[in-house]
Amino acid sequence: MKVLQLYNTTRSFLEGQIDALESQGVECTRVSVPGQYEPGSPQSVSEYARYYPKVLKETTGEYDLVHANYGLLTPFALAQPTRPVVLTLWGTDLMSDRTWLSELSRFGARHADAVVLPSRAMASELPYDHTVVPFGIDTEQFRPIPRREARARVGWDPDGQYVLFPYSPERPEKDFPRARRIVDQLGADVELKQIKDVPHDRMPYYLNASDAVLITSTRESGPMILKEAAACNVPVVSTDVGFARRTLADVHPSVVSDDDPELVSGLVDILRGQTRSNGREVLDGLGLDTMGERLAEVYRRALEKRGRSPHDSPSRNAPDLG
Repeated sequence: MKVLQLYNTTRSFLEGQIDALESQGVECTRVSVPGQYEPGSPQSVSEYARYYPKVLKETTGEYDLVHANYGLLTPFALAQPTRPVVLTLWGTDLMSDRTWLSELSRFGARHADAVVLPSRAMASELPYDHTVVPFGIDTEQFRPIPRREARARVGWDPDGQYVLFPYSPERPEKDFPRARRIVDQLGADVELKQIKDVPHDRMPYYLNASDAVLITSTRESGPMILKEAAACNVPVVSTDVGFARRTLADVHPSVVSDDDPELVSGLVDILRGQTRSNGREVLDGLGLDTMGERLAEVYRRALEKRGRSPHDSPSRNAPDLG
């Protein structure tokens, strides 16, 4: 099976998704939007205008289907009517504060042959048929590492106490001021660490160097960092967003609450106990293999919906759709 993957920015979970699909024998070709994507600030209109002919040219190739990763890519995937379209919504599109983006995402979901959501928390936002396929993580990369070793890698005091806020403090939906208020109540010996532009392959060291991960987001479709921390057996304290409560239900120690005193109390207990969590032991479906299998099945169903098999894809002699 050959699939054209459309996306506007590379993310760790997208890289993992494509790796997982290729391990299932799905051949993926990537076409990305020009320019630099920033959270809350997508590429310019001119960059998307330059993207359209790139996609149009690529769709003359021998692809079985087109997979749009993010709601904003919907028009480009649907612009070619000859192949089935699979749309994955990431959460920041469907649940966006920008009405036009959330509406565009719903429009895409209505017209795509198959829709994938990475979290059940998004289901209430979408009144159309969909399949929930959680993003997997690389459990060989995200693994328990001795804390002193991890702190040596990131340059932290081996004897300090650290709570990690795993986002840029500039992202308003992550609510860094709330994290600051919570940690300020823990005492002067506890330091709140925040990170920005950390390469993904270094994230396991920052997670393992931390006594706890603190998530204070106001909305999330995930968050993926929660699963990554759990795979490292690092305790998580989180607001009740996305799949936090469902994912951490059997993970100890962990806390999920929208009440600041409960979040503070949970951090106090974790810091006092100095124990790792049991996340890696109790969480199912953390890895990439299951994700790849389920996405490949979504692809097969999308082809069947059009009465096709992978061998029926349009040829390179398909008419020019321009």
